[in-house]
Amino acid sequence: MEQIVINSPEINLMQFLKWANVVASGSEVKFLVDEGLIKVNGQKECRYRRKLNPGDVVEVDNQITLMVVYDRQ
Repeated sequence: MEQIVINSPEINLMQFLKWANVVASGSEVKFLVDEGLIKVNGQKECRYRRKLNPGDVVEVDNQITLMVVYDRQ
């Protein structure tokens, strides 16, 4: 599991996947969500802009697993 450090206390799913370099655009996130290929904390996610918090785990197509980590600096 890769830890992705964000610089705010929360981030939405679309921003997070772009920040983590998993996708290049929001339309790619929409495709992944529409196809049921995104899970957050083990549950299939259907919201593109779902708010993620530190400790949340995002799975992409059962191949990439990312954890949200907040750096308060």
